[in-house]
Amino acid sequence: MPIATSRLAIASAAFALLAASSSGALAQKKYDTGATDTEIKVGNIMPYSGPASAYGVIGRTEAAYFKKINDAGGINGRKINFISYDDAYSPPKAVEQARKLVESDEVLFIFNSLGTPSNSAIQKYMNSKKVPQLFVATGATKWNDPKDFPWTMGWQPNYQSESRIYAKYLLKEKPGAKIAVLFQNDDYGKDYLKGLKDGLGDKAKSMIVAEASYEVSEPTVDSQIVQLQSSGANVFFNITTPKFAAQAIRKAYDIGWKPVQYLNNVSSSIGAVLTPAGLEKSVGIITTAYLKDYSDEQWANDPAVKRWESFMKKYYPAGDLNDGSNIYGYTVARTLEQVLKQCGDNLTRENVMRQAASMKGWRVDTLLPGITITTSQDDFAPIQSVQLQRFNGKQWELFGEVISSN
Repeated sequence: MPIATSRLAIASAAFALLAASSSGALAQKKYDTGATDTEIKVGNIMPYSGPASAYGVIGRTEAAYFKKINDAGGINGRKINFISYDDAYSPPKAVEQARKLVESDEVLFIFNSLGTPSNSAIQKYMNSKKVPQLFVATGATKWNDPKDFPWTMGWQPNYQSESRIYAKYLLKEKPGAKIAVLFQNDDYGKDYLKGLKDGLGDKAKSMIVAEASYEVSEPTVDSQIVQLQSSGANVFFNITTPKFAAQAIRKAYDIGWKPVQYLNNVSSSIGAVLTPAGLEKSVGIITTAYLKDYSDEQWANDPAVKRWESFMKKYYPAGDLNDGSNIYGYTVARTLEQVLKQCGDNLTRENVMRQAASMKGWRVDTLLPGITITTSQDDFAPIQSVQLQRFNGKQWELFGEVISSN
């Protein structure tokens, strides 16, 4: 074969191989509705208004974090198009917004939608559409049910498990306690209450001396606190969202009721709850933690908290550094970033769920030491450890060891 012909043959073969490789690479890219070569559409539902509006900062922090990602070039070269709507903590409104996100905006999935009532209202719809309802912002037990709801996954620690941890601590430290419980009259409140009763076991009937519920439409819980005080209880378990948590803490103090107080983690923000209630009125309250707290002096020079602080000052300067919901939004957004990185060029809804269910001891550095994120095809509860903490009038103080909710 002449040299020129040989060279041409070699070049042709090389070109054919390159073309085959390129087409193979292109073939490996898989997209569902909401994903392209340049964009990933992410839906979100938050109570920017209404009785749980204090949580709206979570959506704002997430929007800020995705802007940070986009400024750095996106994830695997794709920008995040974060579409977030207000449902005012109303289940019917949440259904309306979910349909809009899925059917009109055509998002790839809905991420970190907030509230047990709202997520309960859209869970069957999301699963029937086979659209991920990913890392929901609620700790209800029902989100860890991959068999019946394979498109719904939680993120934060389980409410019932959190309550069982309080119960275990009470049985050890105050076995003769008389407990009064205030709870929101929905799946969220009842989930916490069930965990407390399960944790107390046979002693639940004798130790829980009073229960009072409230509806989110009520203006205050003042009358419920007066009712609970009259029971003679010396322990108060406060199962409320931020607005009502602050009211309950303030009212108990103002009427001279001084029980040992346990506050559910979802209302442990110093900025959104304890400051409005009155820091001096919040001294001694016990709750759980799984995230580092900006107000805790032990993290003053922590590199992870410093990075978060820099992020807030640049991308969300209006955000309150003492509001724990902001570090929550940042941490769950970073978890989603990792899932999308793992997806690579396979941005199908099925692969999003597969990657979310394939995290083994993965860690965001704003989680407390010893707490990691682990999931599997049979376990949709990413965070399953917490640590107890007590408020000293200025900041939360961690005590005891990291406790697994298992």
